[in-house]
Amino acid sequence: MDFVLGPKAESAGYRLIALSSVDSTNSEAMRRARSGDAGRLWVATTHQTAGHGRRGRAWSTEPGNLASSVLLLVPRGVNAANLGFVAGLALHDALGACAPALGLHVALDGTSDGKNNRLTLKWPNDALIDGGKVSGILLEASNAGDGLMAVVIGIGVNVVRTPPDLPYAATSLVDLGVEGIGAEDVFARLADAWVDQENLWAGGRGFAAIRDAWLERASGLGAPVAVKLGDEIIRGTFDSIDDEGRLLVRTASGAMRAVTAGDVHFSAAATVRI
Repeated sequence: MDFVLGPKAESAGYRLIALSSVDSTNSEAMRRARSGDAGRLWVATTHQTAGHGRRGRAWSTEPGNLASSVLLLVPRGVNAANLGFVAGLALHDALGACAPALGLHVALDGTSDGKNNRLTLKWPNDALIDGGKVSGILLEASNAGDGLMAVVIGIGVNVVRTPPDLPYAATSLVDLGVEGIGAEDVFARLADAWVDQENLWAGGRGFAAIRDAWLERASGLGAPVAVKLGDEIIRGTFDSIDDEGRLLVRTASGAMRAVTAGDVHFSAAATVRI
């Protein structure tokens, strides 16, 4: 294992546990939280045997891809769910640094106004390159006592392989032509980028700045969207996210619906039966 923390992460007091294999980095981080770990801990591997995503769905980590989780202890009452947006921004910065040849920070029309970027963030927890999912983010939380919550933010990246037989478009850095970049390289940049975005978040006080930065990188903003909530499907236009991080959908009637969680489909996929 050649995983190392970047210099910013080390200076910020983060620690690292690198494992050759683990059932799930999120599960391992949460086990350590329940055993009394004080947080500011990264767990990283290139091999998960039982990774999972939202609602218990399987998350496949093909050998050589990155699975990582960061454990924080935060005061109860803080909107910890907004750390998913912090993670998305950190991931965006890290991937842009790892693969400058892809022009991930440059718009498709050659300008740099932040619009139409190849790398976009899909609400609430995916990163897409050219519309294919390259990364997923998963937050889990548990009561840590003494007025604190243990929050684990899992970040998986398809570095060298795209998992097979997925029900959605996906990609990997190697599929996109990125050579010479390993999971360890992505992780070091991610851990440093996390520090920058965590500082901007400032324990929740800076979420307005996080929200604005996230919206600049958002997938599907202003486009048709359909959100499946159990048996209900909300259709409309992706208008924004609010100050709690909820997806705001403007329906055909002009009403605004705030969505806390759901399966989201944008543009052409939003117009078909789901």
